[in-house]
Amino acid sequence: MASEASFPAAPPAAGAPRQGDVRERLLDAAYAAVVAGGWTRMRMADIAANAGVSRQTLYNEFGAKEGLLQAVVIREADRFLDRTEAIVSGHPGDPAEAVREAALWTLRASAENPLVRAVITGEGELLPVLTTRSRPLHLALQERMNAYLRRHHPRLGERGEVLVEVSARLMVSYVVSPTDPEVAASRVEAVARALAGPVRETA
Repeated sequence: MASEASFPAAPPAAGAPRQGDVRERLLDAAYAAVVAGGWTRMRMADIAANAGVSRQTLYNEFGAKEGLLQAVVIREADRFLDRTEAIVSGHPGDPAEAVREAALWTLRASAENPLVRAVITGEGELLPVLTTRSRPLHLALQERMNAYLRRHHPRLGERGEVLVEVSARLMVSYVVSPTDPEVAASRVEAVARALAGPVRETA
């Protein structure tokens, strides 16, 4: 599972970045700072220098240090969702069962993920991105999950949006306060099944 659970950022390439690479290089530099345990003392100028761009470019892209951190976490969440969408696609007729399998993988993978571990166990200013200041993360998760349900389970309608919001919040809470993955996944499934109702359909 280690190869699936970890998403190491590539080191910045030498030389001036192409414009299309700037955002990813800045995210890579910030990721490296968080995982290394140096986020609190890392200045925006340092991150920009490590990415090979100007400090002004960094501010233009992310606005502030917290915005950069949120973007790093959201990028990692997107990578998790790439995998969970593949898992969910293997259970086209039962949304709740699909949610359980995706939740189980997510919880196991997050326990091994360097960024998640650093945010949960590291410096004090990191954890709020998953707790008190997690709105950008929740919105990003819900946008992608809602898009998936609209494509594959359109009959859920508003129930799908409720299922997504509650499931996403449950999953983030279980990531922040880990418990047995099997137990947590089963509880997420129970909630999803109650919200989804008896709907069964093919993708």
